[in-house]
Amino acid sequence: MNNSLLQDQAHAFLSQYGKESGLSEETIHERQCFIKDEIESMGTYTHTLEEITYGAKLAWRNSAKCIGRLFWETLDVFDARDVKSKEEVARHIHHHIQHATNDGKIRSTITVFPAISSPQTVQLWSHQLIRYAGYQEQSSEILGDPACLELTIVAQSLGWQGEGTPYDILPVIFQWNEEPPSMVAIEKAEVLEVQIDHPINLDWKSLNLKWYAVPIISDRYLEIGGLYYPAPFNGWYMETEIAARNFVDAYRYNRLRDVANQLKLDTSSTTTFWRDRALVELQYAVYTSFKQAGVQMVDHYTAAQQFQTFREKEEKQHREVKGDWTWLIPPVSPSLTPIFHQGIVNEELSPNFVKQKRPKLFKKISEMTESSRPTGCPFHS
Repeated sequence: MNNSLLQDQAHAFLSQYGKESGLSEETIHERQCFIKDEIESMGTYTHTLEEITYGAKLAWRNSAKCIGRLFWETLDVFDARDVKSKEEVARHIHHHIQHATNDGKIRSTITVFPAISSPQTVQLWSHQLIRYAGYQEQSSEILGDPACLELTIVAQSLGWQGEGTPYDILPVIFQWNEEPPSMVAIEKAEVLEVQIDHPINLDWKSLNLKWYAVPIISDRYLEIGGLYYPAPFNGWYMETEIAARNFVDAYRYNRLRDVANQLKLDTSSTTTFWRDRALVELQYAVYTSFKQAGVQMVDHYTAAQQFQTFREKEEKQHREVKGDWTWLIPPVSPSLTPIFHQGIVNEELSPNFVKQKRPKLFKKISEMTESSRPTGCPFHS
């Protein structure tokens, strides 16, 4: 990125931050001048703690695909930009999981690592800090999460070995500078998981359904004023994310027919609507299981209403809310929520969360292990 463009992006963020924080025009201008000099002399600049904190919250407020933005101001921000070793990175990862989990009273949290540079100090390879492994079996069936097949193979190539269950917790994989990748072992004791049972159908234990409590996205950069930070971030689950996607998508656990069989539904034809009926019962089971376990979760109706409240609050501040309608509507009964019937402009604002490119070394290791993979992987042809 050239210095002129970086200056423009930095100045735009400082202007927004300053105005929304009640700073005087003189203070904002002085800070912009300081950053201009910093960029001209070093090719980059450094955010203050206050700027990084507010910028992270703005990134959540601007996230077009997120329905839960009403709570953007409550985000807990941990500044990890001063990490000096792989061990410190690991400590921050463990701390994030512990702080966010909070015995089920989930806290929205972000941990900000140093801005990307050449070479990069920290590069997170894992999609989430907590994730279940996926194993390709000789029968071409997949045990565990198919979305994690490739990451599981990379972890195994680095020496990790799971127990071979559908819910083996993968290590967090990251790269420090240009060194070989490192793994952070995530112990079962630090991961809160919820066993999924049905409050009426009491035979669900045979389905062996469970999920972890906190979705901590870790493969996106936090972009603030032209700088990009590796930054694990979490809110809390909406029940459809687990029940309508993770458990049901054909390229994930694909358990809907099992649920229907458990409910003794007629699956001989789609016109019995067995998929719809099973899906609704699965939402109910996931939601009630989380609630009974004391783990924070929101249902899609409440989340949609919270989004409406968020839009109203933003309009009072004369800020237009942007959003990706295809993501904001829930995958179950979307027309029963107010979002379905309203238009919204899909535009990416800054600050924001930006999908990172797959690290070069990740691709290299994956290619090296390609020939050792069993055939039948749905992600490789």
